[in-house]
Amino acid sequence: MSPAAGPPLLSSQLRAILARCRTIAVVGLSPQWHRPSHFAAQYMQAHGYRIVPVNPLVASAGGSILGQTAYASVTEAARALAAQGRRIDMVDCFRRSEDIAPLADEAIAIGAACLWLQLGVVNEEAAARARAAGLDVVQDRCVKIEHARLFGGLGWAGVNTKVISARRPRQLPY
Repeated sequence: MSPAAGPPLLSSQLRAILARCRTIAVVGLSPQWHRPSHFAAQYMQAHGYRIVPVNPLVASAGGSILGQTAYASVTEAARALAAQGRRIDMVDCFRRSEDIAPLADEAIAIGAACLWLQLGVVNEEAAARARAAGLDVVQDRCVKIEHARLFGGLGWAGVNTKVISARRPRQLPY
């Protein structure tokens, strides 16, 4: 870990973030079902999270993804939700590491509680800025995998988290 890197996150911290952040702006959400961003967001939506697609190409055509209006930017999405009396809790980024800095700035500006960078995405400078602004920062992890691991959604995948069982929970514990 570099000196700028934050401390490693504990499972209890990840669980608290996922329990608290119920509205997720997914930057780079693809309309194509076979893309990781799509099925990760679809999984979270199926578990009761509100998904806010951020995809400029889809937004420019007035389109939607997973039944939700797509927005060109996090800022635009935050404005639209604010008009409804809602806010974005988490900014989940399916973008390259070098694209994260402006997204972190937007997450800070809209008052998000968490900046989440997907597997393979790490930007220590942007993460440090977000942490300094009071955001929780998760890097190089998948929101779907962590949710399934921590709330028993894996069920059959064989990861020893001590929450795995042969029985699928009818309702997850949050």
